[in-house]
Amino acid sequence: MNPKFDTIRYIAFDLDGTLVDSVPDLAEALRMMLADLELHTVSNEQVKCWIGNGAEIMVKRALSQSIEIDSGLSDELYQRARERFDFHYANNGHDRTEIFPKVKETLTSLKDKGFMLGLVTNKPYQFVPELLEDLALDHFFSDVIGGGTLATNKPDPEGLHSLRDKHGLRNEHMMMVGDSRNDIQAAKNAGIASFGLTYGYNYGEPISDSAPDHVADHFEHLLTVLSDTKTA
Repeated sequence: MNPKFDTIRYIAFDLDGTLVDSVPDLAEALRMMLADLELHTVSNEQVKCWIGNGAEIMVKRALSQSIEIDSGLSDELYQRARERFDFHYANNGHDRTEIFPKVKETLTSLKDKGFMLGLVTNKPYQFVPELLEDLALDHFFSDVIGGGTLATNKPDPEGLHSLRDKHGLRNEHMMMVGDSRNDIQAAKNAGIASFGLTYGYNYGEPISDSAPDHVADHFEHLLTVLSDTKTA
């Protein structure tokens, strides 16, 4: 086992692409937004590569029809689009969003073993509590940080450092689990361990390119990696 994992007490998780597959609902809200604006539609596969930097960047990518944001995109168009996206995403529910395999079972085991669990996502916080409640994931997490909760989003380490300080932990007590380079870079910036998952979104890039401390194909592999960890 990686010696970095010996002292883990607190595990922070990403949400979209890590715990849940939210592409279908996000893509549908974007398509409805674009239809309202009489703009060209987008596919689920396109949207999958645009997730990870929060709603603002995702909406701008949809308006640009590319992962690279159009430098000529007007703020007025973005504001109109963002209002429509927020409306549709808030009002269409999460019927198409699914929990990835073994997530609930693994979170249950980790909590039973005494690990503290938190959520650090770039998804706007306004959407997070309802989503967690709808999917019966809310009871797992002692802390939830979303986009707008703090001044910065991942890959800035502010969210991870705030959890560290809140619980009186040290860097070596914490791990970040995610599917995106933003998650791994946030962990590196925070000075904590990182666990990268291959099945998520990550802009179509292999998570191994971001050099996490451990790479896994399956969420439940966390239990194997942490099986000998000393918990508080």
